[in-house]
Amino acid sequence: MENNNVPKHLYFYSVGLSYKKADAEVRGQFSLDAIAKTRLLEQAKEEGIESLIVTSTCNRTEIYGFAEHPFQLIKLICDNSNGSVDAFQKVGFVYKNQEAINHMFRVGTGLDSQILGDFEIISQIKTSFAHSKSMNLANAFLERLVNAVIQASKKIKNETEISSGATSVSFASVQYILKNVEDIGNKNILLFGTGKIGRNTCENLVKHTKNEHITLINRTKDKAEKLAGKLNLIVKDYSELHLELQKADVVVVATGAQNPTVDKAILNLKKPLLILDLSIPKNVNENVEELEGVTLIHMDYLSQLTDETLENRKLHIPAAEAIIEEVKEEFVTWTKGRKFAPTINALKEKLNAIKVSELDFQSRKIADFNEAQAEIISNRIIQKITTHFANHLKDDDTMVDESIEWIEKVFKIKAS
Repeated sequence: MENNNVPKHLYFYSVGLSYKKADAEVRGQFSLDAIAKTRLLEQAKEEGIESLIVTSTCNRTEIYGFAEHPFQLIKLICDNSNGSVDAFQKVGFVYKNQEAINHMFRVGTGLDSQILGDFEIISQIKTSFAHSKSMNLANAFLERLVNAVIQASKKIKNETEISSGATSVSFASVQYILKNVEDIGNKNILLFGTGKIGRNTCENLVKHTKNEHITLINRTKDKAEKLAGKLNLIVKDYSELHLELQKADVVVVATGAQNPTVDKAILNLKKPLLILDLSIPKNVNENVEELEGVTLIHMDYLSQLTDETLENRKLHIPAAEAIIEEVKEEFVTWTKGRKFAPTINALKEKLNAIKVSELDFQSRKIADFNEAQAEIISNRIIQKITTHFANHLKDDDTMVDESIEWIEKVFKIKAS
């Protein structure tokens, strides 16, 4: 007879792809917007996945979660993006159990960022966890792990200089403009898109170029007006994009559109134009380079720009890794305790049952039997025995699964 109640053997996985093996075009195929992320979580519930979080940034798309097989999670990414399983197999990664835990720590603390020490990803992980929790897709293990990664991230940020100096894609783009555009203070700069990278770039442009000719365009005009109000900049309607492109000397594109919004068809240039595309997926069609005088720079190139700041950050990697190991050790100790706690509790119940039976037998056999005294002594003995077993299971050299199996077999107990 078929047994449908056999428990599933679940493993903790991290699956995804990042800038390390996937270029911007491929990352764009696998990118997930807010709607796609929600759809992915809903599909996960339907398919019996009980706990996971999904992150998708310009540099990576990843899932951390529990499954019987990693393909269950890979399929979720492919089903909700424009990426295929074949493409994933070429550039994707799969980490399991401890390796998956290690990966999340390195990502969340900026050690795996395209620009070392960039801590923006930790806010993405926080948001992703909150999203999963709101849909009842986050168990105690995942919550504890995310909190441990957040703790390590804060500690590294506060106790090391791995994030010192202004280095990010937005800052690197401004550095590039300053080095490659003469008389930048008098040039016309157009910023198209006012998402997080767009806002940061705009603030850096104002701060470092002293330019008073910066124009903002965003599909949602009130967002551009809100930013412009803070920085005293010009705002134009989205319908005027093609006109503003003709006036511009420098264009920074940082939109969240899924397809290119700028191509050579809408450019009618009378002077050189520098375009920086800070979007994933790419929002500037590469055909603009067919036009004379157009220079197109993508964020992948900007991310590779290294300077003294980045070189200095590398010196702090050992200190950051030491903090990760410290926080991770606390987390692993908690997971071990969580794993063997049911067995210790079952052992305690078994010993208590033996105690009750034995005290009952002795109280009937011995006339002046002091039951209260015997209760105190036997409880202390039970506590000492279970503490010995717990300490054995906590030991780093202990094979926890085998030890749990042995204890349950010897005492004929089954942990719930």
